[in-house]
Amino acid sequence: MAHVIQPAPSARAKCRGCGERIAAGELRFGESLPNPFADGETTHWFHLDCAAFKRPEPFLATLEARSEPLDDAERLMADAKRGVVHRRLPRINGAERAASGRAQCRSCRSTIEKGAWRIPLVFYEEGRFTPSGYIHVPCARAYFETTDVIPRLKRFSPALSDEDLKALEAELQVSNR
Repeated sequence: MAHVIQPAPSARAKCRGCGERIAAGELRFGESLPNPFADGETTHWFHLDCAAFKRPEPFLATLEARSEPLDDAERLMADAKRGVVHRRLPRINGAERAASGRAQCRSCRSTIEKGAWRIPLVFYEEGRFTPSGYIHVPCARAYFETTDVIPRLKRFSPALSDEDLKALEAELQVSNR
């Protein structure tokens, strides 16, 4: 079975990117992978935005092969292409305040202070997203080679307020430590 974009027949599936349920009737991206527990394949489901952000290569291939028109296809394609060009962007898993002062930034290797904004990172391995550390928000330019990360931060941290987003945008403008 190839990767697919199709409406969800029910609201039972959870998105592998954000962990939220995919509403019945909402278009979703299905990535077919070998089943690690039995013969055959398994399908991992994603919201279209989550797929464009976290699985850009297979999503782009599926989107380009799709014959039916899709709302927001240009935006989704641009987001996915950005993830291909900047290979570390798919690692973004939101934004949060540091709970302690023990984590080290994967970019500059210095300690992330307690209460400071940080960007959690994940690696995609064997069909799973594995937590893999954090970076300072001002280190985004050096680590991701771009500061165009706000849409991804918003998507994977839906509880961020407008004030939080403004604070993150301000920190993104600060040069690398």
